[in-house]
Amino acid sequence: EVQLVESGGGLVQGGGSLRLSCTASGFTFDDYVIGWFRQAPGKEREAVSCISGSDGSTYYTDSVKGRFTISSDNAKNTVYLQMNSLKPEDTAVYYCAADRVWSSATWAIEYWGQGTQVTVSS
Repeated sequence: EVQLVESGGGLVQGGGSLRLSCTASGFTFDDYVIGWFRQAPGKEREAVSCISGSDGSTYYTDSVKGRFTISSDNAKNTVYLQMNSLKPEDTAVYYCAADRVWSSATWAIEYWGQGTQVTVSS
């Protein structure tokens, strides 16, 4: 059974930091690209960042470049999203996602986590 288990969400003041974790099981970590989408109230789910399990290459959406850092620990099948300088507009439910080929199209993603709430106060 495939599982993506997220943790690390919460409430933080603007300018603060949070670290999200996503632990994967049920598939070969190195064969997948794992990352994060987010969905704010009333908005579509958008791709935030991802990392390749095979070569560590990364992607960031423009709005988080320089503030968020994605990393992975392949021995623990875990991906981390370090979020610094958080802004109220980062408030959303953050979903861990995995696929053999990353896409910003939600319909194309093979596996999803249950989501974790991140709330940034002004």
